[in-house]
This record gives sequence, structure tokens and C-alpha cells, in this order.
Amino acid sequence: MLGTAIQQLLDGITLGLVYVLLAAGLSVIFGVMNVINFAHGELAVLGAYLAVALTIQTGIGSTAFVAALVIAPFLVGIIGVALERYTVQPLYGRNPLYHILLTFGLVLVINDLVYLIWGTGSFRLPRPGVLTGTIGAFGLGISSYNVFMIVSGTLMAFAVWALLEYTKYGLIIRAGSQDRQMVRNLGIEIDRYYSLVFGVGAGLAAFAGIILAGNRQANPELGMSIIIPAFVIVVLGGLGSFKGAVVGGLLVGILQESILRPWVPWLEGMVIFVLMIAILLIRPHGLFGTELAEEGGSERLLAGRAGGLLERETRLKLGLVMIGVLALVPIVAGLLGNQFWVTFGSRVLVWALFALSLDFVMGYTGLVSLGHALFLGLGAYAVVLGLIHVTSSVFVALALAIALSAAIAWIVGFLSIRVAGVYFAMITLAFAELYYNLLYRLEITGGSEGLGLIGHDYYYGIAGVGASLDDVAFFVGPVVLTGHSLFYYVVLGALVASYFVTRRMLQSPFGSVLKSIRENEERATFLGYNTIVYKRRAFVVSGAFAGLAGGLFALNNAFVSPSAAEWLKSGEVIVMVILGGMGTLYGPIIGAGAFFGLEQLLTHYTGRWRLVLGTIFVLFVIFLPRGLVSVPTMLAPYLPGGPGPAADPGQLPEEAKTEGDD
Repeated sequence: MLGTAIQQLLDGITLGLVYVLLAAGLSVIFGVMNVINFAHGELAVLGAYLAVALTIQTGIGSTAFVAALVIAPFLVGIIGVALERYTVQPLYGRNPLYHILLTFGLVLVINDLVYLIWGTGSFRLPRPGVLTGTIGAFGLGISSYNVFMIVSGTLMAFAVWALLEYTKYGLIIRAGSQDRQMVRNLGIEIDRYYSLVFGVGAGLAAFAGIILAGNRQANPELGMSIIIPAFVIVVLGGLGSFKGAVVGGLLVGILQESILRPWVPWLEGMVIFVLMIAILLIRPHGLFGTELAEEGGSERLLAGRAGGLLERETRLKLGLVMIGVLALVPIVAGLLGNQFWVTFGSRVLVWALFALSLDFVMGYTGLVSLGHALFLGLGAYAVVLGLIHVTSSVFVALALAIALSAAIAWIVGFLSIRVAGVYFAMITLAFAELYYNLLYRLEITGGSEGLGLIGHDYYYGIAGVGASLDDVAFFVGPVVLTGHSLFYYVVLGALVASYFVTRRMLQSPFGSVLKSIRENEERATFLGYNTIVYKRRAFVVSGAFAGLAGGLFALNNAFVSPSAAEWLKSGEVIVMVILGGMGTLYGPIIGAGAFFGLEQLLTHYTGRWRLVLGTIFVLFVIFLPRGLVSVPTMLAPYLPGGPGPAADPGQLPEEAKTEGDD
């Protein structure tokens, strides 16, 4: 029994030190540069694959393994320096949340590059013979490679700590994290040191990925699986705290391997998120973080801009024309005998509604929810479970989905909105991951298999009055509209109704307060408004409409699985909001169309369409953060009659700034 406990403790320390290396890089980058790097996990995967390639090319043996362990992190470090110089550096001075958005785009790019170069297979890093056996100690046979992981991880963590504490570079980096301008006034080019910090963080991630690849198989999805625990560790220990990364990494590793997995495996993957939420609520800056980690980046998120070329009434008429065009899609598809566009259109409209829901809270209060897929998943499961166990009415099931999502949004908002900025983003991510893990463990949700609606009768109506869409048919000339074609109109109607409802809310006194919060929350507070209450209400409205989108998502697929709530979907909907232009309501709808339109176009040429899309998103975040809706305003000075290139398209009169809000 004692031997087993010692073995489990060693396994926990082994995993914990890998987490330490991952979290240390993340924490140092944030502490110095105020950058949350979501691409950190992908850099770890890149290091693992480069090490495998180097080892195979140079031959299996101790020399090749050591060479790969040195060269691969160095190469990834250089890549990290380039990423900081050309993508992260242009965003300094903006809200730190833009770094989250940017690095999410880099996740798509790097992940697809790994797929493109190395394919979809899994690899294990070839190990030298000296690291393949066991070592006898305390009557136990301890893996030689586990001992190597513990020793090398400890030495690497100690080396980074010594670099920060006892070298001139560390002194300058620590000074820059306290007062960047002061360091510049001393004649030191702090930006070069920032590039070095980002490169060191990337190299640490690569080193962690390499030693992990020697212990388990490396695959392109490894980055997605390790980045979330790494963020949990950073939050637990404290953003910007190296000591916190060490303590948090060891704590999570031991908790997972020594306690949860052997004793309560059904809680594994959930407890750490509960801990993360508790820490953020009780001590938002973590166990060893400082209050300084919460400061900085007071710049607000940039809302999309409209107008410039078209009057408000003209834009409204144009919107009505677009609704008419969308209404013709099933008819044209029927004439062409191609129902693909109906299915594709339904999918786009569902996601457009989801993007609109996020924009209501993100575009008007500046709250970036990295866990908004929680409400998509809630709505989806509420509809499916409702139709299976509660009612046969789709409308009643959708009402349940909206009510449940709004109720959970109130709870999450009540707990989350007391923290702000990146901490709010992290706590919403924790709630979403908690729900995502819960879906796999509950029998009623079908676990990993999910739930389907095939074989269950349901109708569109209420109180027994209504019919199945497959039993209804409308004739428009030679075209018969039935089944999925009619469902398309249900989704289109839900999107249009949601748009006009949210638009009306924003034209009310409630909406005026939200806009004032977006422009200057401190001023709104001075005017006597309880901004936390208003943001919570906006979050509840956003969650309700996201739940509606989730219900329609489940009906469109006639199936739901835990993937409906995975964090990647939260990232994708943020991409749509930024692409279109947040703070406009209709911009995210355009962004959803652009997102899936690009996907559809690119899939004809390559299966790695996320590589191109991620690149486009990165460019948007850097050069066009206000989205597609800002293009007319940007082009206006260059058109005939415009003021010309000398005009600054970023400066708009106040009336132009507010026109895009509806």
C-alpha cells in the first residue's frame, strides 16, 4: 500500500513538473508583458514534433535525444521571438484581451501547420536506452524516464528562476514589469527584452512538450488538452508569479495523479476547475500573485463602426433587403435541386444568432466570455432532453432552453462579474470547462455518445396544436417547401426576432447605460449607475439568446454531444464577432457568414482551412480590429468627394460612433 502511494506521488510530481514548465512560461510572459498566450500549448506540440523529427533524422541514441532536447526548444524560442515581434508587439497599448484574441488565431494557424507538415498520426519521442528501464528504490521499480523528467524539469525551472533573480537581464525584465516607461527613460530598449521573454516562454513550452512526448504519444490535439490545465495552474498560483506557477503545477499534478485518478476518477477534470473558480472569487490575483497583475490595459475594446457611406435609414432598408434575399434561399435551392445551401444556410444562421448573443455582452460592456459555449451546450441539451422526457412541443422545449440558460447565466454572472478583464475571461472558461466535463460523466446526457432525436416525435406548436415540419408542405411554383426548408425559416425568424429585440433593448434607457459602460465605465459609475448590475443583466440576456441558439443547433443536427460545449466553440464565435465588428449587433451576423463562407470556399482547395482562417483573423485583430463593418468608414476618405488620405479614418464625429449601435 505504501509502495503504491509512493508511486502515485512520484507520478504526480512528474506530471506536475511538466505543468510547472508550461505554466512558468505562461506566467512569466503575463507578468512581464501582460499577455495571455493561448498559443502556448501549440508551441509545446511544435517542440515535441520538431524533437521527433530531429531524433529520427539524426538517429536514435543518447546523442540524438540530447541534441533534440536542446535544438528544438531553441528553434521554438526563435519562432516565439518572431511571433512577439510581428504579431504581439503591434498590440501593446491596447486592452490585454486583444492578446487573447490574437493568440487564439495563432492556435488555429500553428495547429493546422502541425497537421499539414506531420499529418494526423501520433508519435512517441524515441528515447535512449538509459532512459527506458527502471530504477530500484524503496522496494519499487521506478521508471528511469520519470526520474529524468523530475530531474530535468527541476533543473530547468531552477535555471529560469536564477535567470530572473540573479542576472542583469532578469533585473531589467523585472523592472520593466513594474514600470515600462521608467526603463525606457533609462535608455534601455525594453521591447527587445520583451521579445526575449516571449522566446524564453516559448522555449519552456517546447521543452515541456518534448519530455511529455517521451512519456506519452504526441498528437496534434495535445496542445488543446494541456493549455487549459496550464491556465488553471497560472490562475491558482497567480498570474505573473513564477513561484505560483511552481506551486500550482505541483499541486495540480499531485492532485490529479495521486488523489483524483486512483481514488475518485469521476471527479478528475472537474475539481481543478472548481478550485480555479474558488481562487478567482476569493483571491483573483491567485495564491502568490500581486494586485499589480490585475492592473493595466484600461483601454476599452474597439467597437465596430458603421455609417460613413450610408445613412441610418438606408442601412435599415438594406438590412430588410438582405432578410428578403435570405428568405429566397430555400426557393432558389429548390429550383436548382440542391438542398445543400438550405442546410448550410441553417448552420450559418444558428451561429449568427450565437455570435449576436455574445456581441450583446462583449460589444456593449467589454466582457469577453471565453466560456460562452456553456450556454450553447445548455440550450442544446435542454431542448433534446426536454423533447425526450418532458414535452413534444419544440416551442416549449426552446422556452425551457432559454429559461435555463438565462438562470445559469445569472448565477455565472453573479459570481463572475465581480472580477474583470482577463480574470473574467478565465472564470467563464472555468465554468464552461466544468460543464463540459460534467456532460461526459452524467448518464442522462448520454456521456461521450451524446443524445439523438431520431425516433422521437415532436411538433412545432403548443398545447397539442401544431405539426411536424415533415408533415407540412408549401408550394411556391414548382418548389415544395417542407422539412428542413421550413426549419430554415424557423431559424431565420428566430435570428431576425432576436436582432430586433436586442436592438430595441439597446435603444432603451437600459441600452444607453450599457453604451455608457462601453465608452467609459468609470464615468457611468460616477453618474450613479451600478455598472455591475447592468453588466450582469446584459450577461443574462446574452446567455438567454445563446441558449436559444443552442436549442436550434440541436434541432438542426437532431443530435447533441459534449462537443457542443467545448472551449474551441467559444473561441470560434469570438472570431466571428471580431471579423464582423462587435458592438453593432449586425456585424457579428456578417462575421458568421464570412467565417463559414471562407470555410466553404477554402475546403474546396485544402483540408487545412483553419490555417488560412486563423491567419486572416490574426491580421484582422492587428490591422482591422473594428471588423468588416468598419471598412466603409475606412474607405470613405479615399472615395471621390472624400477628404483624402490625410484624414484619419479613426476619428469620427460622435454621431457616427453611435450610429452603428443599432
